[in-house]
Amino acid sequence: MTNLKGVEIMALRPFVDALPIPKVLKPKLRHKDFTYYEVRMQEFFHQFHRDLPATKVWGYEAQVPGPTIEVEQGEETHIQWMNELPENHFLPIDKSLHACHEGMPEVRTVVHLHGAEVDPDSDGYPDAWYTNNYKKCGPCFKQKIYKYENNQRPTALWYHDHATGITRLNVYAGLAGLYFIRNEQEKALNLPSGIYEIPLVIQDKTFNEDGSLFYPANVDNPPPTYPEVSVVPGFAGDTIVVNGKAWPFLEVEQRKYRFRILNASNERFYRMSLDSGQQMIQIGSDGGLLHKPVRLDELILGPAERADVIIDFSNQSVGASIILNNTARNPFDFGEEADPLTTGLIIEFRVKEASSQDTSSIPQTLSVIKKLEECDAKKTRDITLDVGTDIYNRLLFILNSSEFIDGISENPEVGDTEIWRIINPGIGVHPIHVHQIQFQILDRTPFDTEIYNLTGRLRFTGEPEPPAANERGWKDTVHALPGYITRIIMRFGPYTGRYVFHCHILEHEDHDMMRPFDVIPKKCKD
Repeated sequence: MTNLKGVEIMALRPFVDALPIPKVLKPKLRHKDFTYYEVRMQEFFHQFHRDLPATKVWGYEAQVPGPTIEVEQGEETHIQWMNELPENHFLPIDKSLHACHEGMPEVRTVVHLHGAEVDPDSDGYPDAWYTNNYKKCGPCFKQKIYKYENNQRPTALWYHDHATGITRLNVYAGLAGLYFIRNEQEKALNLPSGIYEIPLVIQDKTFNEDGSLFYPANVDNPPPTYPEVSVVPGFAGDTIVVNGKAWPFLEVEQRKYRFRILNASNERFYRMSLDSGQQMIQIGSDGGLLHKPVRLDELILGPAERADVIIDFSNQSVGASIILNNTARNPFDFGEEADPLTTGLIIEFRVKEASSQDTSSIPQTLSVIKKLEECDAKKTRDITLDVGTDIYNRLLFILNSSEFIDGISENPEVGDTEIWRIINPGIGVHPIHVHQIQFQILDRTPFDTEIYNLTGRLRFTGEPEPPAANERGWKDTVHALPGYITRIIMRFGPYTGRYVFHCHILEHEDHDMMRPFDVIPKKCKD
């Protein structure tokens, strides 16, 4: 068996390793006003599969994925994210990308708590990077200890690296973990909890025969104009990893389970379904619980998206094997089909007898979601998804015909509601993420891409299509479909300052599909 570069790799047997559960991190200090954590980024060796040699990785607290952080709504949390990594990267650095040129430190990190409503100095701005022991710091570095107010709805956020030009490498190396916000109201819903609430952090990797991580140093047969080491348009591995194990199994009782699912892959989308034919019940998305449960035959998750899902095994026979499959093409949804023996498999559930009566429930109403009204929007902005080439003649995806280092063009006022129209003229599906806020999806409207690409004019070819039922909660990442205008509505605040929005295909984010924006103070009326 060979990987994407033709290197011989081991054929790994699925479902031989038990699913690990990430440890919950304990704070260093509980003060009456805040809780304080220290989280170290470290290099270590991790065994992804029983038959695979240990792999060099990076992880928070020497874990892949990192430890889960659990906080209560309104509990102020302070975290010092400590870079204890070596000076040299073990994955290939493209020195033509921002902040990667000669003389810059190879290993730089900064942590973004994805989906958090947070002050800009604690958001993990890409140029707020720092090296081991803060020996060198980026131009936007402000503070060593980040502060999270946790005043938003209970939900599953995730933390990951966000350093300029190397996010794709640092996350692939292992720098990612879950962060749960909880409150008493959610606990009172009587959802499956404790050992019956299980995180599933799904990623994809490719391994060399010696167990090391494979990541491409360039495209196949690169043109002479390309740098020797070059970013690729996207990377998907051939091995699906859940909670740090390749194709694990989980023993489940004949009862309901709550799964907190995160797609932490670089570019791979997942279209998930159970081979038993039973439905999944989605109860939450990026920004917390939905209004009502949604029954699904399949669940699609793009990079960075989360789903809160109930699976009921009570009607399954003891000894039954149920596989969570993936049928998404990659790139989504026009590339290669998932291999039913490898990338088409995610995890196996092995049913055993219930140890006690299942008293959990799924309420008909989960939460109240206040709808943002279009009439309250102060401004509508167009965000175009554009494709061209860079100075090396490489494929380049950008936003609003601008690169990351170009000037600010989006500057909403704090407290204002805006509608953003994300215009995708047929260049694939892009998961667009906006920092600082959660938004709501209004609709998607098809348009004539040929006319648009020739003239820049918008000619609609159909009626607006409302979001799917499981997209009608709060979101921080949205699928911008090709040939559609995707409209989202959001209220900016409570903080002012500089943030970014970007495609969460990490290869696109690093090159150069990311833009800064400023949330500015409210202007005084005359």
